[in-house]
Amino acid sequence: MSINIVLMEPEIPQNTGNIARTCAATGSKLHLIRPLGFSLDSKHLKRAGLDYWNLLDVYYYDSFEEFKEKNDSNNFFYATTKSKKSYADMKFNENCFLIFGKETKGIPEDILNKNKEKTMRIPMIKNENARSLNLSNSVNIVVYEALRQIGFPNMY
Repeated sequence: MSINIVLMEPEIPQNTGNIARTCAATGSKLHLIRPLGFSLDSKHLKRAGLDYWNLLDVYYYDSFEEFKEKNDSNNFFYATTKSKKSYADMKFNENCFLIFGKETKGIPEDILNKNKEKTMRIPMIKNENARSLNLSNSVNIVVYEALRQIGFPNMY
């Protein structure tokens, strides 16, 4: 049992490296959907993830369609600034998939529109200049709420 963190077309290697470190520290699985905006050999990716890469399970997909075919879509939760519901309103379960879009555009509108009941946002003040939080910070906020809801399994 574990939480699954899904990054759709991540663009910034430091964010993905930080998220990989969070996955290692929480026992979460990391799913990366291509295209990636960086090389997996990027020194920035490796530096942000430190020596944690060997501690986590990473899965790669060539498209969102491939990802959906290989995983249980009943457990998908989509993070977006466009949702009416807060992440704290969601009922997470073991083996859920927390899906985050690319840094510059988020999750495509067509995917969000087909899954409105499973979309969530992180509450923020209304300010046109503060559009969203950093991706790695957003992942941390949501993954720890999901882990709290399922009782922090295998954690001390």
